[in-house]
Amino acid sequence: MARIRPTQVADDGFWDEERPSRGKKAARYAAPVAVAGIAAATIGLVPALASTGDPDLPKISAQELISKMAASDAQQMSGSVKITTDLGIPSLPGGGSIADLGGAQGGDASAAPESKLMELISGSHTLRVATDGPGKQRVSIVENAAEYSMIHNGDEIWAYDSGSNSAYHATAPKGAKAKGDHRQELPKDLRDATPQEMAKTVLSSVDDTTDVTVDGTSRVAGRDAYDLLIKPKQNSDSTIGSVRIAVDADNGVPLKFTLSPKSGGKAIIDVGFTKVDFGKPKASTFDFTPPKGAKVTEEPKADRKDAPKDFGGKDFKDAQGALSGLKVVGEGWDSVARLDTPGGAASPTTPGGDSGPGAASGLLGGFGKEVKGKFGSGTVVSTRLVNALVTDDGKVFVGAVDKDALVKAANAAK
Repeated sequence: MARIRPTQVADDGFWDEERPSRGKKAARYAAPVAVAGIAAATIGLVPALASTGDPDLPKISAQELISKMAASDAQQMSGSVKITTDLGIPSLPGGGSIADLGGAQGGDASAAPESKLMELISGSHTLRVATDGPGKQRVSIVENAAEYSMIHNGDEIWAYDSGSNSAYHATAPKGAKAKGDHRQELPKDLRDATPQEMAKTVLSSVDDTTDVTVDGTSRVAGRDAYDLLIKPKQNSDSTIGSVRIAVDADNGVPLKFTLSPKSGGKAIIDVGFTKVDFGKPKASTFDFTPPKGAKVTEEPKADRKDAPKDFGGKDFKDAQGALSGLKVVGEGWDSVARLDTPGGAASPTTPGGDSGPGAASGLLGGFGKEVKGKFGSGTVVSTRLVNALVTDDGKVFVGAVDKDALVKAANAAK
């Protein structure tokens, strides 16, 4: 396989052959389960880039535009994407936010994807993307003096962090293609940080609680587009004001995706192409060989002797038990996820940092607000998009709804 080096953004927004200078390793983030899961799941929502002049395009209905998107078969593409996120994550006492919790752990230089994805939950980032059918994708997060890239080429996945000169390698299981197993593809959270994937997610959940209209036209990345506007119907408890998707007028590909809050102000998440080319990317785009001296981490195999000690053991089963208690109440935009954690708030905490609802409640109390209701008492943690209520008896209610809707759901569950 040909050797390539990590790349910097060229003037045209695509890959070149220059290796960037080493930069500081980007910090890794972690957040409490009450907020992080929903935040990560919605990271791909919404568009960015400014448009210049609205094109005069033939009239089209919302249903026709959605059908055009569904029929789009563009499988080859490359370009640059800008993602800006302002979730309004609360600050901890003394400064810092919950996104900073967990930071870099012990100087671990692994380039594993989970060490980078949480960085996208705040601020502005530039991504470079390329795809050539289902078997070849590349996504790079571009920083000032470094770059993090993930490359999927057939059965191989590579991730490389130029800042720490570390790489991560995974191989698809034997026979995966024949069985339709797609575990070798890029992680869903990273693939979702594009307008196309986020548009699919939102459109799949459109129901009779939603208003969908075509709201004019725009220019995105030099291409004509129709603007599809998706909004909750009146009287919704959702924190979401609207989702706007700019759809390529020629091929139906979503070019821009913007999620705006009901409270007003700038977009919560704004994702869109700044440059895009629907031609076939160069084959070398998907080649990768670790640079000399790079620390390479291999993905653990399920049957390896060195597999994690607790995999399939008590800790893993406890996690499965917690997730099995997940329920969804409400419909459409007003849906609330309910999770009953084992042990309740009485779970012991120790100076050594034992985890459990009691520990979570104490942590959340540092930057949340106490609420009371028929359910008893608990703590609400709010962002501009997602709110979470953790009750003192260990129940978690979370959704893109206002605080009163969470209290109502908790009261009804009592």
